[in-house]
Amino acid sequence: MTQATRSALLSAALAVAARGWPVIPLRPGDKPPALHGARTCPRTGDCTAGHRTFEQRATTDPDRIERCWSAGPFNVGTATGPAGLVVVDLDTLKPKDKKGTPDGATSFLALCERAGQAVPDTYRVRTPSGGQHLYFTTPPGARLHNTAGTLAPKVDTRAWGGQVVAPGSITRTGLYAVESDAPVADLPGWLHSALTAPQKSSTAAIRLMPTRNGNRLAAAVLERETAAVAGTGEGGRNAELLRAVRAVGRFVAWEDLDRTTVEMAFQAAGESAGLPAAECRTTIRSALDWSIRTARTRESA
Repeated sequence: MTQATRSALLSAALAVAARGWPVIPLRPGDKPPALHGARTCPRTGDCTAGHRTFEQRATTDPDRIERCWSAGPFNVGTATGPAGLVVVDLDTLKPKDKKGTPDGATSFLALCERAGQAVPDTYRVRTPSGGQHLYFTTPPGARLHNTAGTLAPKVDTRAWGGQVVAPGSITRTGLYAVESDAPVADLPGWLHSALTAPQKSSTAAIRLMPTRNGNRLAAAVLERETAAVAGTGEGGRNAELLRAVRAVGRFVAWEDLDRTTVEMAFQAAGESAGLPAAECRTTIRSALDWSIRTARTRESA
């Protein structure tokens, strides 16, 4: 990247921090954090007394930000939990989505109409794909966590355990840019209620779905492996997701489980563990493709 781009990314990080929102470096041109996980922690620097998570290492200190971004052209991540934010992520449709599936903006509009409210006017960022990030302040005393499709299709939220790509960051698909610089609104009461209402997890819903050939083993393995992914802490989450999907992949190859069902279950589990949605999709697709290509026949397994 050019020096101008590096300077722009540093400026973006400082601008986010000036709002009181702690930042972390993301991989250059990408969205995952550029920080080590627990398994690879060197136990030096900030982690001398033990591994510190990305939320603990996120900072608003201009000097630390200057030192970090002088080391590379890192994208900027906002640690939503420490920032006191809930960010609603309205995703766009993908080529594999079923015809008629509403995009995130449409689904969120329907939620607002159902609540008898207008779409809130708040700070809003447009993603390179055309999606939107809507920023809200967390209610006092509340500790909300990430959700993936809990509210509606293509509507995710980021709070404690998550981060969002900040405006000014650049990926292969384009720029994250401020669409509305309105003041950050308080999280609407109806939305807070929806996020704190008892929810059936995506993996629980999967358990109720019949397998193609009535194979109880396939359903049990899917339940076990998605639970393992959802319970994995920072450091090694992607590796655990890859391992778990491969463990289930043979049942997709044998047509005991529907591929879409498996992808949805692991997507929810991976995001619950704190992995970025795009990273989950890439890993799941790669692991299932590998499993289907290399699976032995049922008789020889």
